[in-house]
Amino acid sequence: MQPDIVTKVGNNGNTCIQHGPLNDRVYLMKLDTADLPDIVDEMESLGRENGYSKLFAKVPAFAAKVFLDRGFAPEANAPGLYRGERSGVFLGKYLNPSRAEQCDAATIRNVLEIADAKTVIDPDEVDTASVVALDAEHAEELAALYDTVFDSYPFPVDDPAYLRDTMRSHVLFFGIFRRGRLVAASSAELDTDWGCAEMTDFATLPEYRKRGAALRLLTAMENAVREKGFVSAYTIARAVSPAMNSVFARAGYVFGGTLPNNTNISGGLESMNVWCKSLAE
Repeated sequence: MQPDIVTKVGNNGNTCIQHGPLNDRVYLMKLDTADLPDIVDEMESLGRENGYSKLFAKVPAFAAKVFLDRGFAPEANAPGLYRGERSGVFLGKYLNPSRAEQCDAATIRNVLEIADAKTVIDPDEVDTASVVALDAEHAEELAALYDTVFDSYPFPVDDPAYLRDTMRSHVLFFGIFRRGRLVAASSAELDTDWGCAEMTDFATLPEYRKRGAALRLLTAMENAVREKGFVSAYTIARAVSPAMNSVFARAGYVFGGTLPNNTNISGGLESMNVWCKSLAE
């Protein structure tokens, strides 16, 4: 299936949305508040016209009421995500009520119990020497890694051209090599307006898992984005993955909520957990 479309809309072309049949949703990724309240109605019209089953939005807390008044419900909250001062709120509205039903609720609770039991570690104790910054020359190998690890993904990370384009604009990629081969990678997606970074796109080849690669990558990314002046970080992690949720818990991230049946990843729609952390010294 073709990847969903990412497009700029609104009065000044500053609001960014993603939509399409792969994730079966309209996702408001970046809001220009000058487009309120009309953008909310436009999202619903777009969703209904295309038969999508979910509307999903990430907005600063002060803008949430407009969405709540139009039938959205809060699904997660990330304190300090907006410029370190206000929460980022994740909201959902279901155009098909069946999509809101979670068949994996018990599994998600168990994953969160496992993560909650983890001890937070000092980032200075994490060895990041093996982590390197990736650039356009690594795009082909990086895309091949993502293609190997994921049966499906919400963004076309298996496309080298897409990776190069995001590297030029707003995404930092990092990797770990073994014997000259890229075996693990991740990215930090930078939002200069919000002063935050999304820690995402974690992938490790099966034979190199359970060796701490994700934690090393995450710690290196935190150091890099903190040096650039970003004050907070968050992730939208697979809710049924004990490994990834535990990584963020060990790194001191705070659980913010679960997004039901939100993202097409690893072959189907999955619920996702939001975790956030202040990067202030």
